[in-house]
Order: sequence, then structure tokens, then C-alpha cells
Amino acid sequence: MPRKKTVAGSETSKIGWKERLGSLQYLPRFFGKIREVSPGLFYVNIVTRIINSAIPVLLLWVGKLILDEVVLQIDEADKDFSRLWMLVATELALAVTSDLVSRATNLTDTLIGDLYSNKSSVEIINKTAEIELSQLEDAEFYDKLERARRQTVGRVSLMSNIMAQFQDSITVISLVTALTVFEPWLIVLLVLAVIPAFLNEIKFSQKSYSLARGWTMERRELDDLRYVGASDITAKEVKLFGLTGYIAERFKRLSDAYYKVTRKLAIRRNVWGGTFNILGVLSYYGAFVLIIFRVVGGVLTVGDLTFLSGSFSRLRGQLQAIFFRFSQITESALYLKDYFDFLDLETPVEDPDKKHPIPDIIYGGLEFEDVWFRYPGREDYVLKGVSFRVPAGKKLAFVGENGAGKTTLIKLALRFYEPVKGRILLDGTDIREFPKEAYQGLFGVIFQDFVKYNFSAGENIAVGNIAEIQNREKIFNAAVQSLADQVIAGLPQRYDQKLGRRFTDGLDLSGGQWQKIALARAYMKDAKIAILDEPTAALDARAEYEAFQRFIGLTEGKTAIIISHRFSTVRLADTIVVLQYGKVLESGTHEALMQHKGLYAELFELQAVGYH
Repeated sequence: MPRKKTVAGSETSKIGWKERLGSLQYLPRFFGKIREVSPGLFYVNIVTRIINSAIPVLLLWVGKLILDEVVLQIDEADKDFSRLWMLVATELALAVTSDLVSRATNLTDTLIGDLYSNKSSVEIINKTAEIELSQLEDAEFYDKLERARRQTVGRVSLMSNIMAQFQDSITVISLVTALTVFEPWLIVLLVLAVIPAFLNEIKFSQKSYSLARGWTMERRELDDLRYVGASDITAKEVKLFGLTGYIAERFKRLSDAYYKVTRKLAIRRNVWGGTFNILGVLSYYGAFVLIIFRVVGGVLTVGDLTFLSGSFSRLRGQLQAIFFRFSQITESALYLKDYFDFLDLETPVEDPDKKHPIPDIIYGGLEFEDVWFRYPGREDYVLKGVSFRVPAGKKLAFVGENGAGKTTLIKLALRFYEPVKGRILLDGTDIREFPKEAYQGLFGVIFQDFVKYNFSAGENIAVGNIAEIQNREKIFNAAVQSLADQVIAGLPQRYDQKLGRRFTDGLDLSGGQWQKIALARAYMKDAKIAILDEPTAALDARAEYEAFQRFIGLTEGKTAIIISHRFSTVRLADTIVVLQYGKVLESGTHEALMQHKGLYAELFELQAVGYH
């Protein structure tokens, strides 16, 4: 798809008629999904709209009959108002019916909209779970996810617009038929009143979508700057480093650039829209003058005057609404395309016939065999021919400076990524031969950047094994093992206390307290292989040592992988692997590495000096 540069180095996608009309192919699928959420409400909505579509024409016709009857009774010597009152009662009944049916339509619109909004959000959450981590970490892919996620409200309004389009189309057909019978020339004036404004609206809504799509990344950056500049999490550093001015200026620069292009588009859209609206008004009054001449000439009655002028006015309004709504529908359908494109993303499908059964007991352990890896889109390798073994039932620790590839090794071991070259074995079998979900179920992992969920304390622990969320005893035991029970004992509502500051009843914890909660997650799962990726970095040296001593004891006889920058805890491992520049530099026990006088010994001595 062609793209052209705009200000601030952003790009604007050019979306033409072919793409807009092509996006309408998603509407049947869209309505299929809407009907699925509640077939009953869906069909009630359609029936009410059909009823309401006929009422405007009936009201105009009854109004014409009432006026003609009034004029007739004026000239009658022996007046009879029975027909007149019947017509008035009919109009009243139509008005009441219209109100009740409209309320039923609005109610079903709201209920279906809420149900579908919930359903589509769940679909996006579930689809995101199927996506590979490598895709989620790609900026261009994340833009696609962002567009799919942000348009939840837009999809609900699209539903209402299409339903309203259906209803108004029936009304328009009725009104056009009436005008054609009385005065065919009014249709010509109607075309002059509506078509130019419709074409103008189509043109500018196309430009509006193109602009919004082209600025997806910049709008994400604006959201990020809003968060960084006004968040309790970032407030300390922002204040300490005096970043407020820098963040505000950066936000202002980017938002001003976005404002300039949107302002230009908005001004042009309104100027041309106003011009064509004047043309529409002139056409309406031209039609009104024509009808007056016909009435004065005796061709039409006074009732016909009100019917035709009212029909023309309503028809003009209805057609404008239909045309403008069509423009909105094609624009929203483009976003709908983003949504379905995301749902239709192909995810790797495992061949069930080639999957090796997961071992009940790990005998050999985990082995990296000449593993090379680079992240997608990068040319430099993060890992270069890495080979080592984690014997079953033993503790292995990774040591190395930042960027050495420690966390990347964990991602590969967990099959978040696949090696570019080489292989990873579990009990001698390539881990790609195991069902991925079952294989990942072998691990209990706590990452350095663990998530602080805005859940209760008990739920924050239970996420380590969500199937056991109702098992309070298991949650209590996990808290004791990680020392989180000491933290929870000081909370007003103990395990039911909501954590985090996002909600009014939530309480935030210190970094060390959060890490004890996160460590408890590792004990929730009776995992065959435990991985701790810097999970105790916020604890003081004594607390970290105690946590690791407890971890070593509780995982006795189990396989474990540890990443830590504190050598006092690393030395507890059976084997230590030292990484440098993506390669294994040395490995062995703490004592052997100290005697070797290599990088490990150097780093250990440097850290030890800091404690003197």
C-alpha cells in the first residue's frame, strides 16, 4: 500500500475507494458475530426498526389527511368532526408507538452493543495469547494489535450505524415513492441537495482514516508520554531527574505536529461541507416554491403541500444521514478490517502426530547444544554457539554482565523463541518435539520484570497456578515459603486485600514486598524445573540470601536455573555458567571458578570489596 510522508517524519497511509469498498466484505461476518451474542435481541432490534421505518411516512400522510379534513370542515355548513377526531387519534397512536418502538430499539442497541463489546474484547485477549512473543515484541505488529484493540467502541457504533442504515433505507423508499407519484421533479432537486455533500464527506472521511492509520505509532508515543509524565510509578524519577520539562516539551512537539495536520483536515472538511450544505438548503427551498405554485394553481391541496414539503424535508435529511452514515460505515469497516486481520493472523499449528510425550520424571536434564540466536529483524547474534547442561535435580546459575544473553537463554528454554541454529534438549529429545503448552507447563518461572496485578494478595499469588485459585491452603503455604506471609500479615484485609494504586481500595507495596509476593507464585506450582530470573533484586542482601536458602531447600531434588547479580547467592548453585558477549566463557562450581582466576573470580572479588 503506498504511503507518503507528512510532518514530523510520520507516514500517512493512502486509502482509496478500492480499499474502502473492499472492507465492506467484512460486514456479513461482523453481523454474524453480533447475532451470535444474542439472537433474540438481534431479531427484536430488526423488527422494531422495520416498524419504525414505516411510521414517518404514515405520520406525514395522516397529517395531510387531517389538514385536508380541517379545510373541508371550514367550508361545510353541517360540520361532522368524527373523521377528524379519528385521524387525530390515529396520529396520536402512531406517535406513541414510535416512541415506544424507538425506546425498544435503543435498549436492544445498548444491550447488544455491550455484549458484543465484551465478546470482542475477550476474543482479542484470547488471540493475543496465541501470538508468539516475537510478534508481540515487533513494533509494526504491535501497531496492528493497538488498532484492533482501540476500536472496540467503534465496532459497537458501526453496528448501530448499519442497523440505522437499514431502517432509514426503508423510510427513504417509501418517501421517494410518494414524491414520484405527486411531483417527479422533486427527485431531481433532491439529488442536487444531497449528492455533492455526500461525495465531499466520503473524500474527507477517507483522508481522516488515512491520517489516523498513518499516525498510529505517534499516538502510541503520546499515550506513553502521558503515562510517564503523570504516573505514581514514574513520579519519583521524573521529579528527581527534573524530566517534567523535557517530557512536556516532547509531548507538546509531537501533539502540535499531530494537531496541525488534523486542524488542516478539519478546516477543509468544514469549509467544503458548509458550501455544499448551502446548495442543499437552496434546493430545498426551490422544491418548496415549486410545491406552493402547484397548490396556488389548484393542482395540489393544502394537505398535499404539507405532505410534500414535509416528505421532501425528511427525505433530504434521511438521504443525507444515509450517505454520511455510509461514509462512516466504510471508514469504520476499514477499522473492522484491522480487527479481523488481527483475529485471522496465522499462529503456528503444532503437528499432533510428531509430538513426543512429556516425561513424567526428568532423568537427564536440560541441555543447550551449539545454540545460536538473534532477534527477528536484527543482524547481530545475541547467543553464539552456546553449549551447557543443566543436570536433572541440580541448580545452575547464570552469571554475566548486562547484555551477555542470560535472559535470552531463559526465553529459548521456555520456547518463547526458537534457536536460529543448534538445538535444546530435554532428556535427549529436542524440545521442539514436545507439545509447546505441555512443555511450558514443566516450568515455574519468576521474571525480573514480573507483573504487579491489581488483584487481591491471594490472587496475586495464585496466578502462579491459576487452576488452584480456590485452594486457600496452597496459597497460604506458598506465602509462607516465600516469606510473603509476613507482608500479608500487615495488610488490613490480609489475603483479600487488593494490591496496587489503580483502584481506590488498593494498597501498594514496596519493591521488596512485591518480590516476596511474586516469589510465592513459584511455589504455587509443583514445577519440575524452576527458573528465577533476578526476582530478588529489590531485596536487601540478607533477605535475598534467606530467600535463596529457602528456595534451595524447597527445590531439593528438582532442577532449577537461577540468574542473579549477587554472588553470595549464586555460589549456592551446583554449577555456575559465566556468559560474555553471548558465549560461555567458563563454567563450574564456585570453588573451581575462583581457583581458575577468570572473569567470575574477578567479578566476585569486585563485589566482595563493596561489602567491606
